[in-house]
Amino acid sequence: MSKIKSLVLGSAAAIVAIGGAQAADLPVKAKAVEYVKVCSLYGAGFYYIPGTDTCIRIGGYLRAEVTFGGAPSDAVYMNGDGGLRLRSAGQYQSRARIMMNVDTRTATEYGVVRTFGAFGPQFTTGSAVDATDTQGNGGMRVEAAFVQFAGFTFGRSASAYALPWNGAPGNLNSILMGGPNYDAGVNNIQYTWQFGNGVSASVGVDQQEQANRIGVLAGTYNFATGAAYTNSYAAPTAPDVVGNIRLDQAWGLLQFSAAAHEVTGVYYTPATVTNGHPGDKWGFAVTGALQIKNLPTGPGDDIKISGTYTEGALRYVLGNSGATPRSFAVLDGASFASVPLADGVFATALGSSIELTKAYGFNGAFNHNWNAHWSSSVFGSWSHVDYNGTATATICGATPTCNPDFNVSQLGLNTTWKPVKNLALIAEATWTHIDQNMVGATALQGRPVTYGDTDRYSGIFRVQRNF
Repeated sequence: MSKIKSLVLGSAAAIVAIGGAQAADLPVKAKAVEYVKVCSLYGAGFYYIPGTDTCIRIGGYLRAEVTFGGAPSDAVYMNGDGGLRLRSAGQYQSRARIMMNVDTRTATEYGVVRTFGAFGPQFTTGSAVDATDTQGNGGMRVEAAFVQFAGFTFGRSASAYALPWNGAPGNLNSILMGGPNYDAGVNNIQYTWQFGNGVSASVGVDQQEQANRIGVLAGTYNFATGAAYTNSYAAPTAPDVVGNIRLDQAWGLLQFSAAAHEVTGVYYTPATVTNGHPGDKWGFAVTGALQIKNLPTGPGDDIKISGTYTEGALRYVLGNSGATPRSFAVLDGASFASVPLADGVFATALGSSIELTKAYGFNGAFNHNWNAHWSSSVFGSWSHVDYNGTATATICGATPTCNPDFNVSQLGLNTTWKPVKNLALIAEATWTHIDQNMVGATALQGRPVTYGDTDRYSGIFRVQRNF
């Protein structure tokens, strides 16, 4: 009996021991995972960053395009080998780009703190036979990188002078002239007041860079070659002071912008600083813009138009997503248009002053939606550049038939097909005409040419997927 009792108790103890060991080996219950939550405070696409009260949205686009008769993005050849129709310039170019947008928002006692960045790599085939087109090689493009807080914007963004459509009222063309263009942004600080009912005002200071200046011409210009002159701008000592007043409502938009721009010159004799330099001058620019929505032609249709006048700041009229060239040199058959583009002109003789260049222009577009998948835009521009008598005498030297004033006109059409959401296939064609005032003939690279008006044609086919 005692043996049986010992056996039962021993077995029970073993079972308890085994049970205790198994209980000790059981995993502890895992802490709940904090999943990403939708943030509905700032519109579609925002999510909370886990563990924070900051919302983030990531988007962008991927673009592939080919341009004919110009540089990428339907930038018609206006100078260089392409403008002169040399065999060293390619008659078509292609580009592939992926652009990322990162937008964050955080609610604070001072209002929403926002950061935004738009950046991405791109690969562009060169415009000439020896251009950089190494396999796997490319470049980085940064269009925006700014912080917004309590009405202030700090960083790289569109200027407070910029129009909402930023140089593209309906075009893909990256050099539609007749107004400003801040497609690639500008380093700036600005403040915006919101008055309600769609009324706002902004004021800011912009870094002087290619977004708001072209060049200063010292001495004569070589019309015979059309080559860009040596830029005689001195280093900037003041930023551009800019601002706008805007009315944005359901019927459309009305905006007035103004800018003050400092024009500076280098020494009269660069190698002898004791000879001095011309005094600095302040130029200006003003723009008025109008958008009309709810047109009877169809839902989503609109008209955008703007007009700009400047003295000493040609970039505000001759806008460009890149650097505006310091000359137009275009050969059309035996007709050659050769004109300089300068914010100011001064003679190298001691005591001469900077003569500010006047310019004015207009651009606009009509945008029409045929249906949910097809749309078209007709766009155009006209610009005039006017050098005063003193500047003309400096530019032309002893040439009696010389007149550097000119007009440039553009007209274009594009059509977009959107087979599915966020995918667009676009074809565009642009005509650009230079109406110049030079008289006479010259020899250009061994061939006789006559100064005269010119026409250039360019086009682009683009596929873009937004995400």
